[in-house]
Amino acid sequence: MQVSDSIDAAIQCDKRIGVSNKFVLAQPKTQTIATQFRGRKIKESAMPSRMMQLPNTEKSPNQSPSLFGTSNFDSSSSAQQEDIEKRGREHLLKIITNKPKMFLGLPKSFWWIINFIAQECSCLAFHIIICLFKLKNNDSFARMSEEFQMARSTIRLVFEKNVVVLSTYFQNCIYLPPLSEKKKKLPLAFKIRYSNVQCIIDCFEIQIEKPSDPEKQAQTWSQYKSCNTMKYLIGCTPAGYISFISQGYGGRTSDKAITENSGFVDVLPLNAVIMADRGFKEIESLFITKNGKLLRPPSVFANQKMTKKT
Repeated sequence: MQVSDSIDAAIQCDKRIGVSNKFVLAQPKTQTIATQFRGRKIKESAMPSRMMQLPNTEKSPNQSPSLFGTSNFDSSSSAQQEDIEKRGREHLLKIITNKPKMFLGLPKSFWWIINFIAQECSCLAFHIIICLFKLKNNDSFARMSEEFQMARSTIRLVFEKNVVVLSTYFQNCIYLPPLSEKKKKLPLAFKIRYSNVQCIIDCFEIQIEKPSDPEKQAQTWSQYKSCNTMKYLIGCTPAGYISFISQGYGGRTSDKAITENSGFVDVLPLNAVIMADRGFKEIESLFITKNGKLLRPPSVFANQKMTKKT
């Protein structure tokens, strides 16, 4: 006798037994499968074997759920977990070593700098790699903890410690080169009319968490960004070499005040030509002592928007 798709399987167990006016669930003694088809009951032996097999839903204590099925990995085995984390770190470091420009922003020919800084500053080269990885990719600490197989708090502490080391070491690389050296690497657009430009300045802001102190909230509030920021003055050569970075100021501070108090004028040579945008207003007087000259877009003086020709 064939069984159609409308067969409704049921499991018949023992009923509840009443004891002292209370119902207690008794343990099932037998378990039989019966099906009702057109008012008839079909014995268990007549059922197809594939329908008699019940899925085993019990989980082994040593099995953990996996995306592709169950895994035999024992979560209590710390040795196996450490081995997996170690292999994950080694694999990621191998990729970073092969392509440091992509992951660290460091050309492969300058890989020796990592070991040099680690020796000079008495820190681990692996920690320098983590710090550079964060600066280049701006990944969250939660993502980096998964990528490097380390605790999130450890990744955060490593970054906070070593970013100061990198800042202290690389601040000596920021200087204003002489004009003769800059003219050798001038872009073609500067060679005709702006060959004497020694520095291009601008201010940029970085968003920060809202301070709890109301006074600091007011000092760091930026009307331009509509949030609390830290503001920096940065100067670079026409070829793109960073030649000056100021200390951080509250986002409320004007560009003129930062230029005046950051010490930028002190590092300028005599007869320097500085290029700035429309945000720097009334700063020409700051360069009088150095006999400097300020260049700004023509739209600032004409009070008009720049066109494609200009």
